[in-house]
Amino acid sequence: MNRRKIIEEKIFRILSAIATYSLIATLAFIIILIFIKGFHALSWDMVLKAPKGGYYYGGEGGVLNAIVGSLYISIGATIIATIIGVPAALYINVYLSRRKRMQNFIRYILDALWGVPSIVYGAFGFTLMLFLGMNASLLAGIITVSFLIIPIVVRTFDEVLCNIPKGLHEATLALGSTRTEMAFKIIFKQGFPGFITALLLAFGRGIGDAASVLFTAGYTDLIPIHLDEPAATLPLAIFFQLSSPIPEVRERAFAAAAILTIIILVISLTARFLSKKYSISNLK
Repeated sequence: MNRRKIIEEKIFRILSAIATYSLIATLAFIIILIFIKGFHALSWDMVLKAPKGGYYYGGEGGVLNAIVGSLYISIGATIIATIIGVPAALYINVYLSRRKRMQNFIRYILDALWGVPSIVYGAFGFTLMLFLGMNASLLAGIITVSFLIIPIVVRTFDEVLCNIPKGLHEATLALGSTRTEMAFKIIFKQGFPGFITALLLAFGRGIGDAASVLFTAGYTDLIPIHLDEPAATLPLAIFFQLSSPIPEVRERAFAAAAILTIIILVISLTARFLSKKYSISNLK
């Protein structure tokens, strides 16, 4: 290796290291800032109590309504996205395995849908809500967020299925299995770690999004019991509290942001743990 290549290698390594550690430092700075600003307001009351009278003027209460609403919407949307997304990903990789152009076209469409801003999904959900005669409600929020995360489920799971050896497909069909049996009994099992990752990534995106539920889920200080009732979410709770001129309320917004950050971090760590666990299980 000549001197020029050695210098290029060192420069590239230094630039890569700077980019990597800058990203880590930025993420750490954001998390630390959120926790510092919301530390004094962060308490069990924030987690275990719903807002009481005068909460947005510095009164007692917490964001339990927003936590529960976010979980309701994210879980409901993830279930719908799974029911639609998993068969779609399997169809792309099993039934369209010999139609490369169609596969690439569908993947291009899904990539484009993944990149659409969430406010566009919110506007679409609002239009659909008016067309169906629905009010801003938990159900409308679930439907809108499910549209948002379906491309995430399909494309993430699809990328994992692409890495499964094609010889496994051929061997399964040679043994007399139908394509449906191969898809759900063999291919799905091999790609199960990727399915878990896709599921939790979609859940994390759904629980942290504000724009898609701004016009569809509504907002309330109560915990929704029925699907036709409005539901609060943590991102909207943070937005409304940051808009307050009262310093104490803005401090609570950072506390709510800290709670949301903790939930997202737990989801990310769970995704990595389950993906690694089931990958090892498959190897055994």
